[in-house]
Amino acid sequence: MDRSLRILVFGAHPDDCDAAAGGVAVMYARRGHTVRFVSLTNGDAGHHAMGGVQLARRRQAEAEAAGRIAGVEYLLMGNHDGELTASLENRRLVISMMREFRPDLVLAHRHDEYHPDHRAVGVLVQDASYLVGVPNILPLAPHLRRPPVIAHFASQYKNRVVSPEDLVVVGIDEAIEAKADMMHCHVSQFYEWIPFNMGVSEQVPEGDAARRQWLPSLFGRFADASVQQYRSQLVAAYGPERAAQIRHVEAFEVSEYGAPLTAEGRKSLFPF
Repeated sequence: MDRSLRILVFGAHPDDCDAAAGGVAVMYARRGHTVRFVSLTNGDAGHHAMGGVQLARRRQAEAEAAGRIAGVEYLLMGNHDGELTASLENRRLVISMMREFRPDLVLAHRHDEYHPDHRAVGVLVQDASYLVGVPNILPLAPHLRRPPVIAHFASQYKNRVVSPEDLVVVGIDEAIEAKADMMHCHVSQFYEWIPFNMGVSEQVPEGDAARRQWLPSLFGRFADASVQQYRSQLVAAYGPERAAQIRHVEAFEVSEYGAPLTAEGRKSLFPF
């Protein structure tokens, strides 16, 4: 592919895109491709001690700061956190955003995630995947003549069975520090709400530098599990020698509802 790629990432909350696809986003941006992050809620319920307008504005500022680090555009929609549904109104919103951005690749949550907002995003993207090409749906927004490839953030839940050919696993070691810097911007989440929710608030150090140094320990065990989970895919994609050196990955499950991902498409859409 001899042109810039356009990558559209849908998350339910500010910080979802960062956590699931922040590494590849940095890698795309560094190679001159265009990436847009979209949070379909404003995140106004994702905290234990504050909420509403105050939290939504705080999380918008955090997301914009993370976007600047990655070199990506970061948009927040007005839906309330915890109340996102796969409504007709939100379907129209997703269709419009896909048509306006005209992505080559869409990344998003799956329809069977643990969080209801995540599930709603998966359903909305799934429902939009066909309708983006129907001219009489939202007729004033030019339809897409060809749907984009769609892939979902891969799951580590053991009840998920995904065929190896439907997985794309990317080593993100080159971008892991930038991804951590992005997550560091989301102070309300990674140093307040998530530690509170996990019962480890007392482990969070004081001070910006100390917190940034501590941050990898919050997710290190999950990163290690991902590498082991996808070891065979890494070997197939990178070869045994290089795969053995990879310590951090992001994985995506190709959707059957978008354009098919061919072998050539893997090389062009994931040029890493």
